[in-house]
Amino acid sequence: MRLLLIAYDYDELSEKSHWAELYDSGADNTQEAPLPGLAGRRGRGGPAQPHLPAAGRDRVRPLLSSVPPSVQVRGGGGSEGAEGASARLGAGPLREMAGGRALLAVLVVLLVASAQHLQREASFTISLRAADNITITIKLKPGVLTVCLIRVKSGPRLEMKIRPGENVTLTFTCNTPEKYFMMEIQKNIDCVSGPCPFGDVHLYPSGLPRLDRTFIWDVKASTKAGLELKFSTPLRQIQPGERCPDLVSYNINSCIDTATVSIGTFCRNGSVSRVKLLGGVIMSLHIPWNLTLTTSGFNIANRSSIKRLCIIESILKGESSIMLMSPNYPLGFPEDELMTWQFVVPSNMRASVFFHDYSLSNCERKEERVEYYIPGSVSNPEVFKLSDSQPANIPGSFNLSLQGCDQDAQNPGILRLLFQVVVQHPQIDENVTHLVDLSKERNMTVTIHFEGWPRRIPLVSEPMCLICKDPRTCDRVLTLASGATYKISFLCKDLSRLRITAEKGISCVGLRWCQSKIYSLSVPKTITQLPVQLHKFIWKLIAPEMINVEITSPSLKLRQHLPEQSCNTSYSYSIVSATPETEMNVGVFCPGGAIEKIQLRNNITISLKTFGKGFINESNHQDLKMSFVPHIKDECTFTVSPDSKAKTYLQTPNSLYGLPPYVSISWYITVPNKQVARLGFSTDRMGITCETGRAYVNIKEQMPGAEETVRREDELLPQPRNMHHNFWVNVSNCKPVDPMQLTLKFWVTFVEKQIDLAVILGVLAGAGVLAAIGLTVCCVKKKKKKSQNPMVGVYNANVNTQMPGKQRFFKKDRKANESHVYAVIDDAVVYGHLLKESNGSVTPEVDVYRPFDGPMGSLPPSPPPFSFRKDKKCSPSTEEPPLLAETDHDTYTFAHQKSGELADNGDANEKNNGGTSTSLLENKEQDSSEE
Repeated sequence: MRLLLIAYDYDELSEKSHWAELYDSGADNTQEAPLPGLAGRRGRGGPAQPHLPAAGRDRVRPLLSSVPPSVQVRGGGGSEGAEGASARLGAGPLREMAGGRALLAVLVVLLVASAQHLQREASFTISLRAADNITITIKLKPGVLTVCLIRVKSGPRLEMKIRPGENVTLTFTCNTPEKYFMMEIQKNIDCVSGPCPFGDVHLYPSGLPRLDRTFIWDVKASTKAGLELKFSTPLRQIQPGERCPDLVSYNINSCIDTATVSIGTFCRNGSVSRVKLLGGVIMSLHIPWNLTLTTSGFNIANRSSIKRLCIIESILKGESSIMLMSPNYPLGFPEDELMTWQFVVPSNMRASVFFHDYSLSNCERKEERVEYYIPGSVSNPEVFKLSDSQPANIPGSFNLSLQGCDQDAQNPGILRLLFQVVVQHPQIDENVTHLVDLSKERNMTVTIHFEGWPRRIPLVSEPMCLICKDPRTCDRVLTLASGATYKISFLCKDLSRLRITAEKGISCVGLRWCQSKIYSLSVPKTITQLPVQLHKFIWKLIAPEMINVEITSPSLKLRQHLPEQSCNTSYSYSIVSATPETEMNVGVFCPGGAIEKIQLRNNITISLKTFGKGFINESNHQDLKMSFVPHIKDECTFTVSPDSKAKTYLQTPNSLYGLPPYVSISWYITVPNKQVARLGFSTDRMGITCETGRAYVNIKEQMPGAEETVRREDELLPQPRNMHHNFWVNVSNCKPVDPMQLTLKFWVTFVEKQIDLAVILGVLAGAGVLAAIGLTVCCVKKKKKKSQNPMVGVYNANVNTQMPGKQRFFKKDRKANESHVYAVIDDAVVYGHLLKESNGSVTPEVDVYRPFDGPMGSLPPSPPPFSFRKDKKCSPSTEEPPLLAETDHDTYTFAHQKSGELADNGDANEKNNGGTSTSLLENKEQDSSEE
């Protein structure tokens, strides 16, 4: 025989059926009927068969052990079920006994169902004493659906309030009420009209439903007295909207008359140990449903009036960092109020204060300020503005107070403050100072900061590194301006977490004043000598219109950082050309390349960025320089001297976003002697379509009559070609169709110049022909010379034979005077004036030299050598005539003697000269003396 049982269970308003089956070993042919209101699984060829999981069978099997095997209870109801049972049991006592036992089995089933139903819908009885003055409110969480209800004697509800002295029993219509409901337990304490229950605060009542619970203590007290909240576990203040890791949070509010001020929200495990308040307080403790606490974790004590809004005490042990904020943050601090933070710090530790966020209200009277009371200071209290750099490196404990002002009624503004307190051990080298001399620098700032500044904000838990201008002025970021000398020190265990960023401005007002000046773009040694790594040095070069910037690297040269030739140095330069409308990233460059010079229009920003510690050694070899030059045609011009043993890659600027529209870039590439440059592009086409205008690539060698190669954006780029002379590469952009971008890359290599064999043979043949012609001319001249009479020269007395180099004697040039007329002396050394001694028997042949009609040099012919002259004796009163100028031009006169008269003239010369030859100048001197 088999007995079928059912029990109902509600889980979030869904019904789950638990079936129990009890099988009799002898029941092989029994029939089953479904219980009312439920549809079981239908077996093969039979009625529906309800299904019971194994867990359900285990729960009900012991309860059904008393049912006789011969009795079968079917779940049917009404007359049909009764008649079926009578038909099977028959009449008589046996049937009556069997019917009684069947009724007993039905009752057992009902009891089991009721027990399971009550187990699922557990009831809670909440009893509140009137003297405790506690009110409990159970309500839905904000933003949840009403799928679960509170069931009480009077009916289901969405919210319920239990007042002092009431006793309520309730259940929930779902298995997970903690998802939908929350509970507030509020205790009102009146310390004005009666005694205060000072001491530990307990969580009462106990045995409450497992819901999110908020305990609230509303304490009313006189403003002439103070209340102190002391926490057994120190607290940590959090910002509004922030959640505690364990979801346990404390919220403290101060009540003065009718005004309520939020002192703050706190989590467990912090440094705040006590909070003293003036007047009443509303203290709340939030506990999640799955956490059980037996104590509140704080007590209340009575204190005398503190004469301020509140005092928050924080105990800092060892190295630590905490964040605190003013009441009502981020809203405004109450008008004309005063509050104090007390920091208990060991005497062997150092504390520093940093303001991270603050704002000021509009004051009518007084002034908003912060005051520090430092034990042992001779100037207590030390007053600071909120905008000042706050004290640092404070030894031991101190107090910090915030003072408000009387605000403008029409436009009050808000006073708020978020600050950090850092406690550190004294540094070993805290008394070591470093000199930073910026007295000779102009328009320069040096900022020492933590790594990642200014984009990254360090975590509160990170170790603090401080930079100090003096023992009490320290900060995580320190900026030094040019024109002064500083002595700085560091409060930091690991200086590798600090960086230096410097910026220098160079401007030109007019080309007349700055064209001839060359500026060195190198990092000053006063920065490289600091024990902190240089992160970036920025030069901002400002030039007016029609004046451009020229950047040179004479010795190291620059290499453009590209995938094919990456930079592996300890630093690099990023160059950006900017106007008020556009910005063009010229590229990233490092030393050790082929670019000698870059000329740029507009204002330029050069950023030197370092990588690692190697820059300290390489900084001594920086050679980057800049100057201001007249206006250039292109947006950017590169002068490149590629390495003959390496492949040089060059790319258009602004590669990430493409060359700006209508911008022209040029490269001037030098080719060494005895070498040939090979130029090639990395792509076949420009890869753009122009919306307006045309894009061009121009290639031209710098030589007379050189052919220019031009390609448009819709044409194939030139194939690799040889360039024998220095050449230009120009890229001019159009306005491409979106989203196309123009980015071109090309390369240059060098090979040794190969001399063609035909050229060699041609040169040799030409040389042979010239040699033969020269030999023939020499032979003809020699033969003609033997057949001609010797020439006779006619001396021109107007020739000045003195050494040139002094004051000019002739005011006219060579074409306008005859200063260059002089005799031409042949082998016979015969002079024209000696012909007069032959009594006119010889008539000399006279001819006139015609000047050269072709181009003439700037220097005249040289005068006769010094060996042709003798020293001339002059009286002291004789003035030396002016010397011949070097640029004078002379005409020449020649006389020829007939061959028959040559012997007589030769004898006469030998007789007059004593058998020796006499120079032209000597004969002239002798003639003058005889006269």
